[in-house]
Amino acid sequence: MPSFDTVIQPDLVELRNAVDQANKEIGTRFDFKGSSALTELADRSAKDRELTLYADSDFQLQQVRDVLLARLAKRNVDARFLDFSGTPQKLGGDRLKLAVPVKSGVDAEAAKKMQGLLKASKLKVQAAFQGDAVRVTGAKRDDLQAAMALLRKGTGGPAAVLRQFPRVKRRWRTTAVSAAPRCGRESDVMRPDRRWRCMPRRWR
Repeated sequence: MPSFDTVIQPDLVELRNAVDQANKEIGTRFDFKGSSALTELADRSAKDRELTLYADSDFQLQQVRDVLLARLAKRNVDARFLDFSGTPQKLGGDRLKLAVPVKSGVDAEAAKKMQGLLKASKLKVQAAFQGDAVRVTGAKRDDLQAAMALLRKGTGGPAAVLRQFPRVKRRWRTTAVSAAPRCGRESDVMRPDRRWRCMPRRWR
């Protein structure tokens, strides 16, 4: 039965591009000259990622955050994927760092909301919560496409990423085909001219 998975995670390629562009801007701005201002993206695992912001003061840390948010907006990365609620930590000297976890996956509350949306839509699909994703299955692809559009618009949080229908591998049957048909008598032999036909062996 056709299906697709719904997960909530940012576009990692665009996220990395936004971080790189933010660092380039920080490196060229006069007010950051000589400072330790920087942004870093660390991939701890496939589902655990974290941004780290470095600066020399609280005010500069806020500036680094503003630069990053502006670059995220230009790359169409939803800032709600980032959790800025942490407390800055002091490093050596006046340096500060702020850990910003990158949200990924579907929690139980978000999964319940998605299931409620699909149920209220009366679409002939079923939604099941599977770890960090919601799998939607249905007999008709038109219903699944309508469910995709509904989830993209109605999640209310960061944009949902939909993994499209899996490709179905076709299995082809192979049968052994003889090079030529057989003759009825052992004394005959097949002669390949314009068409196969049985001829006496003495005519070969």
